[in-house]
Parts: sequence; C-alpha cells; structure tokens
Amino acid sequence: MRALISVSDKRGVVGFARELSNLGWEILSTSGTMKMLREAGIPVTSVSDVTGFPEICDGRVKTLHPKIHGALLGRRDIPAHMKELEDNGIGLIDLVCVNLYPFRETIAKPDVTMEDAVEHIDIGGPSMLRSAAKNWASVTVVVNPEDYDTVLEEIRTTGNTTPETRLQLSAKAYTHTAEYDMAISAYMREQASLPEKLFLEFDEKQSLRYGENPHQAAKFYKTPKAVPYSLATAVQLNGKELSYNNIQDANAALNIVREFTEPFAVGLKHMNPCGAAVGKDILDAWKKTYEGDKTSIFGGIVGFNREVTIEVAELLKPIFLEIIMAPSFAPDALELLRTKKNLRLLQVDMTPVEGVQRQLVSVNGGLLVQEQDLATKKVEAGMCVTKKAPTEAQLADLDFAWHMVKHVKSNAIVVAAHGMLYGVGAGQMNRIGSAGIALRQAAATLKEEGTDIKSAGCVLASDGFFPFDDCVDAAASFGITAIVQPGGSVRDEDSVKKADECGIPMLMTGERHFKH
Repeated sequence: MRALISVSDKRGVVGFARELSNLGWEILSTSGTMKMLREAGIPVTSVSDVTGFPEICDGRVKTLHPKIHGALLGRRDIPAHMKELEDNGIGLIDLVCVNLYPFRETIAKPDVTMEDAVEHIDIGGPSMLRSAAKNWASVTVVVNPEDYDTVLEEIRTTGNTTPETRLQLSAKAYTHTAEYDMAISAYMREQASLPEKLFLEFDEKQSLRYGENPHQAAKFYKTPKAVPYSLATAVQLNGKELSYNNIQDANAALNIVREFTEPFAVGLKHMNPCGAAVGKDILDAWKKTYEGDKTSIFGGIVGFNREVTIEVAELLKPIFLEIIMAPSFAPDALELLRTKKNLRLLQVDMTPVEGVQRQLVSVNGGLLVQEQDLATKKVEAGMCVTKKAPTEAQLADLDFAWHMVKHVKSNAIVVAAHGMLYGVGAGQMNRIGSAGIALRQAAATLKEEGTDIKSAGCVLASDGFFPFDDCVDAAASFGITAIVQPGGSVRDEDSVKKADECGIPMLMTGERHFKH
C-alpha cells in the first residue's frame, strides 16, 4: 500500500506518516513535506524517483505526471485499467494526504502583490485531490488533519478505510477544492474588474429547532472569518439553545450596541428597541433603560457594551428575559444569573472594527447585497436650520436619538431625553402615525414619573424627512423641545417654517437611515 503525502498545513502530519509507515505503508512525498518527514526519521520516497522526472519551474511542476494520476485514477475493478498501469510501470497509490497552498492567508495580507498571490495558487494539489476523490471507491483522500485519527484507526482495524469513510472524505476533498477555487476566482475577478459574480461561503453552525414558526425548518450558518458583534462567535454561558427569532432579535440588539462608546444598555423586542440609555456607568444605563418601558421589556433581549456587574444582575434577575448579551460578566453576576436555567447569557466580542461590511438579504429568486449602515453622523449645532438654536443638552439628546432612530423599523420616530429613550414609533405606513405612537408612549411614561414631555426636555428624531409639517405640529402639541431629521423633502421649508412658529430648534443631518 502506498500513500502520497504533500501538505501546506503540517499539523500532525509527522505522526500520521510515521504510523502509516509502521503499518507497512510506503510513503511518497515532495519538497518541504518530504524534508520534514525524513528529518523525523520516516522512510520517504521522492515523487521524482517515482516519475523519473525532476521538479521543474521552481516546483510548479512535480506531481503532474501519468505515474501519479494514473496511479490514482485507475479503477481496480476494470482489468483493462490494471493492465494499462502494469504495462506502463505504474504502481497504485492508495491514499492521498494533501492540503493546498495558503492562498486565503496570502491575499489577506495588507501588502500582498498580485504576483505573490498568483504564486500561491496551487495546481498539482487540487489535481491530485480531484483524481483521488473521483476514485474514492479505492482511494482514500485526506485534506483535514482532524481526520487523521479516523483513517489510522480504520487501517489498524481492517487494513484499509471503509467505503463509507472514503465517500465522506471524497466529499470533503471536493469541498476543499471548491472553496479554494472560489477564493481564487473571487480574487482574480476583483483584479480584473469583473463584478457580476458573487461567491459566498458559510459553514453550518447549528440546526435550529425551527424557523420563525414551528412549521418552518431552519439552520444557522456562519462566515469562515470571525467578525465582532457576531452571534456566530458568541460564547453561550447559560440557558437554552438559541432559536431563529432569538438570533434575529439579538443581532438587531448588537447593531444598536455598537453605536455607542459610553456605557450603554438596550432592551429589544421584535427587532425594535423598547428602551435604551447611556449612563455614567452600566448600572445607571440599565436603570434608565428599564424605566423607559417597563412593559415591553417582558420576554425581551438586553444588550450591554460593558461588563455586567452584580449590581446590574440583581436588577435583571426578577425580570423575565430571553437573552442578556455583554462583552463579559463579573463572576458573581454570572453565578447569580445562572440560577435562571433557561436564561441565555451570551458573551460577545465587541471589539471596535473599521472598514466596510456587507449585508445580505435574500429575496425570492435573488439576493440583495449592500454595505452595512455603520457610519452615523454626529449631530452638531451647524446642522440647525431654524431661527432658534439647540442648547448643549439638547444637542447631546438629539445625537443620542439620531443614533437610536436608525435602528427602528421605518417609518421611524423616537422621543428621548437625558440620554434615555422614552417613545418609539415603528413600521407605520405613514410618518405621522409613527410620530403619534412615539409621542403618546413618551407622554404616558413621563406621566407615571409625574412630569411631561416639555418639562423633561424631550427631543424627537425621525429616520426620514418630513413630507409635511404635520409631524412638527404634533411634536409641538406634546411639548417636544427640539427635532432632528435628515431633510431632503421638496417641502422642507414647510417644516422649518412650522418649527420656527413653534419656537422649536430643528436640525437636518443630510443623511437618512431607513430600515425596512
């Protein structure tokens, strides 16, 4: 029995080759792998000695030879194949252990040149893998070091791998070459300015009990590359398995959390915030978040951008929540929250990240791709379009509200004061409808506190422009003290005029944040 071993990922390969040799297998190899195995004292035959041809073109050509591919592709169950191999002095190869040049790792380097990238495109490796995988009925093909133990155990037990294992390994080999070719194709198309193809690669993270509803099957897939603010790499510290809806909601909460650098907490239900606040510390932020909407948070999701302390945990424990997310949990806080066995506790990497990220949305028969809406303008005094200018306190609240309203389903209106969310109007078919919901909710919450919108100094933010002056009129009637909106309507002047009449500062950011 003969095995050809030539790998870029050399984890465990010495032990694998040594055990095969001890089991009586002849080992063939090339270049760096051959050198490593020989230095480890393992008998190795050079592929050049098998082919009778040296490695040429700086190693670009070494295994592309009939004595290699004939040895892999010849069918053992067809006598004519076996005679042709014998007539041409070709001995069989029964196992191929190959993984490919590190192309992805090469192009990930910030200073990579195209010349360097091209030199890391493997040719002989994929060819051997495809040949061996095609003839899986007789040939074992191994691309992942994690499969070494399984292969060795079967060879020790029966003298060879089982057909079932060879089929699985064949499928893995084709996946390995497909992913490799996809990365190369994507890179080369980018260099050639050919944008009409989109290649996606996701690995299954887990099967879910069901999708949005019990009659829908669902799975959760993750990208090969880990990114911050991702549930795909979050560490679950407690609770039941995440559901489809949990993942959707938690992802929406994480997108809100990433907006803020100061201590921040958010409560979320059905993809919309139901309470959010910044504070002097995380305890202060949570108290304000909860006070903003004590009703809607029931059965909701909570996200923090600071470690959950025991003081915060003591306030969280009595509330029925589905998920609590944070960059970390203090040991005593974790111990306390773990007494609620079904409560999901997720530790999430919240490392700040720069650069463009893609957002993918499936539609029937297609896929929408856009840049994720990560950048948000800071609301500044120079954006004011009314006669009356905002105070410094109003500017801070307008900036907070502006960062929040982009995460509310359009048409979106939020009401805020003192770095705290008081009212949310989401997903209505007209903007005045959303404004009414947000204003009434804020008024009711503040009434419980013994005050009103005007006395509290509440401000209002809109994710899109005002097509009419009715939202300004409604805001004024409730006592809103300042407004921020994108602007851009042909009737902007009507809203500015109405704000001036009401003595309300209005700011226009010049950018909108629709969220459908």
